[in-house]
Amino acid sequence: MKKIAFYLFVISLAACQPKTGSEKHAKGEKDTEETEEIIQSATVDSAQYFSKVNEIINGDTTGLWPVKNQPLPLNGAILPFKRIVAYYGNLYSKKMGILGEYAPDELWRRFDVEKAAWEKADPKTPVQPAIHYIAVVAQGIPMSDNTYCKRMPEEQIDSALKIAAMRDAIVFLDIQVCQSTYQNEVPRLEKYLKMPHVHLGIDPEFSMKDGSIPGKKIGSIDAEDVNYCSDYLAKLVKDNNLPPKVLVVHRFTQGMVKNHKNIKLKPEVQIVMHMDGWGEPVLKRSTYKLYIHKEPVQFTGFKLFYKNDLKKSPNVMLTAEDLMKLKPQPIYIQYQ
Repeated sequence: MKKIAFYLFVISLAACQPKTGSEKHAKGEKDTEETEEIIQSATVDSAQYFSKVNEIINGDTTGLWPVKNQPLPLNGAILPFKRIVAYYGNLYSKKMGILGEYAPDELWRRFDVEKAAWEKADPKTPVQPAIHYIAVVAQGIPMSDNTYCKRMPEEQIDSALKIAAMRDAIVFLDIQVCQSTYQNEVPRLEKYLKMPHVHLGIDPEFSMKDGSIPGKKIGSIDAEDVNYCSDYLAKLVKDNNLPPKVLVVHRFTQGMVKNHKNIKLKPEVQIVMHMDGWGEPVLKRSTYKLYIHKEPVQFTGFKLFYKNDLKKSPNVMLTAEDLMKLKPQPIYIQYQ
């Protein structure tokens, strides 16, 4: 719809230009046609895109999915043509996720097992490997600037990029914003976000707008925060002629993301609302239904915990086949 609206704007703008003869009129029509061709060539094929979008809603009949009036993404968009499968963590810590637990060769050996499982569960959707690295880590102490943020040094981020390069993987840099702001933290990562294969994640759990200490309670963000991050990424895409960025937003409670209907979609950025909760399968399915399915934004994700998901009976982790039964099917999968 936004694309059509833009066409109408171009046509109406051309119609408003002064014309003194049939030659100028014909030229105006030609210019409009050329403008439309440029717009069309800049975006993915609409038939292929919406066919895949309709496929991953998996027969949902609530009317919530697919998301209405979403724009066509620019060429080079990953979603929904590929399923992103990511390993999550921080290289300084074995407790924050699998990314920090194993040496790179062993990490990728384990990843290949998950990749094969997804290729078997959904042969029609190629797997896009990813490293999801926590670049700004929540702390229980104020740090020197009182933000409670521990910003990773560039050499650590560079190491994450090198690990990703071993498998042509994309990279997500994740921000636990704490008592800082996205306006303060996102630009610090611009050097990396200008890279075509580097994307962004934001974690409302550690967004402490009320001044609380991270980890003491669950934080929150507003649609305005998501829109700021999306606008920032969109400008990088346009200014640097990049393929669309993916923005992952973690969520596992109602209050973590406020005013979801005010989140704005744009061709330069693909937004994933990511079910980030851990627990037994029935709890995880319920969380996905309540907070991801019922409040649609654009695409969905699902996190699997190698340890925390096994803490309670029946002590099993959901499989790729299990997640393919969800409505909609998550197109971003994260393992911690």
